[in-house]
Amino acid sequence: MPASSPCIRLCILDPVTGLCEGCGRTGAEIAAWGSLSEAERLRIMATLPARLAALDAGAGPAPDPAAAVA
Repeated sequence: MPASSPCIRLCILDPVTGLCEGCGRTGAEIAAWGSLSEAERLRIMATLPARLAALDAGAGPAPDPAAAVA
C-alpha cells in the first residue's frame, strides 16, 4: 500500500511562508515525508487545508518545521 501523500505535483515553496503552494507542507515535511509513519503523515495532512487557506489569504510566517515533523 503506498504512503498517503497530499502532493499534487505543484511544488512551489512560497518565499514568505515556506509552504508548498500545491500541498501546504513545509520543505522540511516534504524532505522527511518518506521516513514519517502513516500516523504522522495523516496528522500533518489534517492541518493542510487550514495552511493552504492561510496561504491563499496571504497570512503569516511559516510554521516551525521542526514542530510539524516532530
